[in-house]
Amino acid sequence: MKLRVLIAEDHPLFRSGVRNLLQTTDDLDVVGEASSGEEALELADQLRPDLILMDIRMPGMNGIEATRHIKEKHPAIEILILTMFRDDQSVFTAMRVGAKGYVLKDADEDELLQSIRMVGSGGAVFSSDIAGRMMHYFSQPKAVPADDPAFAELTKREMEILERIAEGDTNAQIAARLHISNKTVANYVSNILNKLQVTDRNAAKRLLQKSRED
Repeated sequence: MKLRVLIAEDHPLFRSGVRNLLQTTDDLDVVGEASSGEEALELADQLRPDLILMDIRMPGMNGIEATRHIKEKHPAIEILILTMFRDDQSVFTAMRVGAKGYVLKDADEDELLQSIRMVGSGGAVFSSDIAGRMMHYFSQPKAVPADDPAFAELTKREMEILERIAEGDTNAQIAARLHISNKTVANYVSNILNKLQVTDRNAAKRLLQKSRED
């Protein structure tokens, strides 16, 4: 039987290229395409694919949140992240919410096909670059967490950004203060919310304030 694949990717040309690649195989069947996290969630409900190729940065709901919701509703659907984001936070957050693989968009065709088949059969897979970064991550001392165990998974940089959020700084203000891009700040904020299991900045701020009061 063919592995039924849903492609969740907001760039039409890239999505078309992946679809065309999968259509050259005898064992992979593209059953649908989504251009946003919300659409991926809807199509997962309707089509019940075996596997979803999930981009991270999409309009509206991002791929991390979409993965979380899909795995909660349909734990049997496997998720393979296909993205340009190489940072450790994106990798570990994706794994934490249920993704079984993480492949970069510059992977060659054979690597992508092998990764889809591996995850579709219940395995886990990472691009060689990501695997190396994971080994490096685990070989380094962990960042000192906040006293409250709720913050134990946050890195030093994430705690720094959370402190700025608690002070009322916008993403643009945080980016200027830390000399990083707005996009990088937005990615950090998304990771912070995922790790703290809260839905917005105000909830994260309240959690930190409560920790200080205790």
